[in-house]
Amino acid sequence: AVVSSLCTGEMIAAGEAFKYQEPEKEIISRSGDECVIALCDQWFLEYGEPVWRKATEECLKDVECYFDDTRQGFERTIDWLHEHACSRSYGLGTKLPWDEQWLVESLSDSTIYMAYYTVANLLQGDIYGSKPGSLDVKPEEMTHEVWNYIFFKDSPLPKTTIPREKLDKMRNEFQYWYPIDIRSSGKDLVQNHLTYWLYNHTAVWDKEPDKWPKSVRANGHLLMDGEKMSKSLGNIISLSEGVQLYSADGMRLALADAGDVLEDANFNSAQANAGILRLYTLIDWIKEVVNDFPNLRSGPTDQFYDKVFANDINVAVSQADKHYSNTMFREAMIVGFYEFLIARDRYRELSAAGKGMHRGLIRQYIKAQMILIAPVCPHVADYVWREVLQESGSIINARWPEYSAPDDSLTKAAAHLMESVHEFRLRLMAYTNPNIKKKGKAVKPNEPPNHMTIFVAKDYPKWQETTLNHLKANYNPSSEPHFPENTQILQQLKTMADIKPMLKKVMPFVAFVKSQVAEKGPSVLESHLSFNESDVFEQNKEYIMRSLDLDSLEVCEASSYHDQKLVADVCPGKPMCKFEKRELDPVDKSSAQVTFINIQPCTPFFKQTINIYDTDTIEDIIARLKRTDRKLKAKQVEVYRYVDPVKGPRQLLAFDQPMLWNKRKLEKCEKMEYCPSSGLKSGHNVIGDTLCYVVS
Repeated sequence: AVVSSLCTGEMIAAGEAFKYQEPEKEIISRSGDECVIALCDQWFLEYGEPVWRKATEECLKDVECYFDDTRQGFERTIDWLHEHACSRSYGLGTKLPWDEQWLVESLSDSTIYMAYYTVANLLQGDIYGSKPGSLDVKPEEMTHEVWNYIFFKDSPLPKTTIPREKLDKMRNEFQYWYPIDIRSSGKDLVQNHLTYWLYNHTAVWDKEPDKWPKSVRANGHLLMDGEKMSKSLGNIISLSEGVQLYSADGMRLALADAGDVLEDANFNSAQANAGILRLYTLIDWIKEVVNDFPNLRSGPTDQFYDKVFANDINVAVSQADKHYSNTMFREAMIVGFYEFLIARDRYRELSAAGKGMHRGLIRQYIKAQMILIAPVCPHVADYVWREVLQESGSIINARWPEYSAPDDSLTKAAAHLMESVHEFRLRLMAYTNPNIKKKGKAVKPNEPPNHMTIFVAKDYPKWQETTLNHLKANYNPSSEPHFPENTQILQQLKTMADIKPMLKKVMPFVAFVKSQVAEKGPSVLESHLSFNESDVFEQNKEYIMRSLDLDSLEVCEASSYHDQKLVADVCPGKPMCKFEKRELDPVDKSSAQVTFINIQPCTPFFKQTINIYDTDTIEDIIARLKRTDRKLKAKQVEVYRYVDPVKGPRQLLAFDQPMLWNKRKLEKCEKMEYCPSSGLKSGHNVIGDTLCYVVS
């Protein structure tokens, strides 16, 4: 390009050539006429001037562009941009100060107008400027010297009729608000208007780089249900129509969900309707749970599910903070709304199998959730904040929630628990409905089991640990693929002493690890888990049993199990389960079947018969009752025995006095004991074969 420019200049100077310009292809105007290039009198801004360009490049280095494509667009534009026609002879616009027959062309004119916004409220009484502002300054008083005093730190006090205190008021306003923290604009303006914006700021504030722009957020266009908006398609929706259709917050949620990146965002009407339903459902749930606060648990938050939920709150707040700072509103809504709701539902599910939800944690969650969605759904958030939670003041004045650094091991432990239960459920379905045939005959389905043993491992077998360490050493996060070819991996592993006896199992294990790395990240390559897998299952026994409809559950170390062939594939993070149908032992009689009767009139709870085992507590029995009847899941249940275990069950129930016939409440800490001569006992009291339960 440099040589071409030099040759062109020499040929024109020698009279051997002249410049000739024409469009690259035929251009038709809006009026239907063919366009040509005309040589006219014109004023140009020489954007390619070396000193000016260097200052703009320095400015761009410190500008946050949010996307690499935006920065690269600026760099390409600065590279090719030279002279630009900055004036025109018709239309609206500002007159050129040095040649008033011309108007400043619109793209060149609108480059530092945001500086005027800092004092506009003081100069204008309305948006049209027809009324004077609070300072009562006339337009003709705003001379070049006055503007210089407002905009530049080193500019002297001007000679003007405007009082000094008013001048200083405007100057302080500008100095406080400038520079521009963020400019939001269309991506198509990067190659012209936004680049002129950078150039003109470096020109006007050439001695004050601290007034140069700080960030620019470019965005794409908006599609409607995947199609370009146009009158012919009839898919244009005005803001007022959108508010009538989806509500203000529903519209804002759908727009935030439409997309954050430079590609065109897509407003999905189905998603907008679904968003409204989610918001209404959330409000209803919050109202319901706030009314139920007196019945929720208080005290220490020491249960596994409490710790996980508190950590989920920290994760949501920290990630939403990061995404909002980067103007990634869709990502902020994903973590602060959608995934936060999933975390809440997981807490409800896990705590229902334990001691129930904690009042303080639930209130903390609601407050955090409302603050996180407030930038996008302010009306819903403010309604819940003031009307439901009864917090003082508006949510727009609430501080961002304080949070601790998220505990990654808790996040992984909770995810592992949910994934494992899902896997156990699939294996239970395969166990009860085997899809196999023997000698052409279908296998008879197994009876539903009532016991499960989970096998876990703290350490990998030596050959697997060696393989993992080798893969970890050869993992390259910056390349694609991240690992060497399988043939190369196999050749290297063959030479290792721990691998040779297990050579047939090595490559399937390598393939499994690679798939896990692609799904969960490089943390899979660690030879030990960041949490105690056995403790996670032990602390959530009741939830697992309830999910799989089991009566008992055992967690066993695979290394201590007698049948090592059965547990050969167990490794950290990959447990195995074994289902069994355990019958009552007719010889030992360590358990018995007991009938439970709900003695309350007009309830949907009926007679149940369940197994009670030796050393069961009443709390264990209530949990088993809830697993048997899902309607009891979120209810408070109390168990009563008959004072006379033989005559009591034979008495007719009195609807007006259900506690008649001398029933005695059994406390949750009481243990069951089986006595061969007298049957089930609680302490010294014989239980018999019938108990009563009351639901509140």
